[in-house]
Amino acid sequence: MLTDKPSPSWLTFDCYGTLIQWDEGLYEVARQLLHNKKVENLDPRTLLEVYERHEFRLEQTPPYRSFREIAQMALEQTMDELGLPVEQDDGEILTAAISGMPAFPEVPNVLQRLKAAGFRLCIISNTDDSIIAGNVGQLGNTIDRIITAEQAGAYKPSLALFEHAYRELGVDSNETVHICASPHLDLAAARDLGLRCIWVDRGSGRKPPPDYTPDATLPDLNGLPGLFAQFGWIEHSTA
Repeated sequence: MLTDKPSPSWLTFDCYGTLIQWDEGLYEVARQLLHNKKVENLDPRTLLEVYERHEFRLEQTPPYRSFREIAQMALEQTMDELGLPVEQDDGEILTAAISGMPAFPEVPNVLQRLKAAGFRLCIISNTDDSIIAGNVGQLGNTIDRIITAEQAGAYKPSLALFEHAYRELGVDSNETVHICASPHLDLAAARDLGLRCIWVDRGSGRKPPPDYTPDATLPDLNGLPGLFAQFGWIEHSTA
């Protein structure tokens, strides 16, 4: 239970899909890639399904590679599987688009309220420092720390990324609450580490692992201040 432990000093967030419009942005870049290749008979969602399968496999296969390298490799393998031409700049188009993906509308204001309530905010993300910098710049100077796969040399759901984050923050997991949207990455790690975890279910159709139930589920971030007020972690005036 969220309240079985003291009020957290840090709130950690998954970035893409939780704070940043990941699915929406990926669909647009897939559409752009297909348009550039003059492919009209393929649903962008099909391209994304194949790409995400290759990306996940590459992230979990040693040795560690930067996300930029993985993105290029995964796109090359995707195009090959689908019988599409590979362009040298496919990966750069994707990573540039990711860096420019906007925040969900409620996110900057909610993060400001959580900061005003005294929480420190950290992002833990499967990306490179240079890519996520463009996204964090849209969050209104609210983020205290950014921990990436590049810094840890590991990708979620590996526990190494979270363990690296806690060492860098100087806390243990009992002093944090993790807020995330990704079931197969973040919820899987929360299950294995015993983290307090709030799942942001934005209606993507993704489901938690069958052997894990998040401590709380919200449709977006708007409900976080009120939820924390119920626990006595913040005053109702800031909820």
